[in-house]
Amino acid sequence: MQIITLKPNDRRNQTAFIQFPFSLYKENSYWVPPIRIAMRKIFKANYPFYGYGEAAFFLAKDNHGEILGRLAVANNHRYNQFHQSKTAFFYYFEVEKNLKVAEALFSSGFEWARQQGLTHVLGPKGFTVLDGFGMLIKGFEYPPAFNQPYNLPYYPDFMDSMGFTKVTDVFTGKIEPPFELPEKVVRAAKLVKKRLGLHAPLIQSKSELRDSVLKIKKLYNESLANSAGNPPITDEDIDAMASQLIWIAEPRLIKILYKNDDAIGWLMAYPDIGSALQRTKGRLFPFGWIQILLESKRSSWIDLNGYGIVEKYQRMGGTAILFNELYKSVKSIDQYTYVEALQFREENMKSLLEVANFDIVFHKTHRLYEKAI
Repeated sequence: MQIITLKPNDRRNQTAFIQFPFSLYKENSYWVPPIRIAMRKIFKANYPFYGYGEAAFFLAKDNHGEILGRLAVANNHRYNQFHQSKTAFFYYFEVEKNLKVAEALFSSGFEWARQQGLTHVLGPKGFTVLDGFGMLIKGFEYPPAFNQPYNLPYYPDFMDSMGFTKVTDVFTGKIEPPFELPEKVVRAAKLVKKRLGLHAPLIQSKSELRDSVLKIKKLYNESLANSAGNPPITDEDIDAMASQLIWIAEPRLIKILYKNDDAIGWLMAYPDIGSALQRTKGRLFPFGWIQILLESKRSSWIDLNGYGIVEKYQRMGGTAILFNELYKSVKSIDQYTYVEALQFREENMKSLLEVANFDIVFHKTHRLYEKAI
């Protein structure tokens, strides 16, 4: 067995890095592939992450050149400056059921991180805000939402064997039909709207949504970045996220909350396109993009992937307005039957209590791991 560190222009091994999960999960009906062209971007020098970080990519090969596993390790300077830490992230970890291969991959990753002056490893945690985080430890019998992690059941055992320990668990829940908003949430939304003058006007077109992108960035940074443990996102980050989401987005599912003319809160939901990604095997061309676009128009699932309100207006009932406006949009579109609410941290009791108002079943758990090196 050998561990190869990918070089910047090593397109052959970059392709092998991208392709490996497709063979690893070929008998698994739940795994949802990434968009291949988006994966290609992580190797390009102009990828937004490389404006404030470095990454190394590793492949494990047997003596015949067959791929056995892969791993990425990253040094996010903005994260470490923000937290005054020396932390490396690991992500894109995939491996056959062979602990020695996993150990060899991480040994190479640890060595690279130490050369960067880092002393602590955290993950799985992606390069961007849109990347999911955590390793699946419960819910292997469900497909992942778009851009959310999925892995094989033996991975958590490997992490324990390699000396990683739990940082936190994050929960994903589903709301099944009949989907009705609790009456107390509807009443609270009406009351808060009347008393405080808060409102969330309908975003009706993708051009309106594009015009709102910088507002969402500002709101994310003011409402959620710190509590999620992230430094503020940059213009390049939000542009990359917008380019990935806007073409499949249903603008009426994305909400911005205002106090008079000031944006004070946000909610992001979008149609799930996982079924189309499975059918197209992650390819956009020549015709995959048509299937994905059609899936965004007919999917019965929506992914609720974050919401927040700036601190000054928290605990005033603004989330009731956001949920009520989302509910009204879901009902008016007459397409959606299921909602998947993504990745609530176990320590975020406020958010967990808010979604507890709904008939939600937490069917997936992801775990974030750490290790000193």
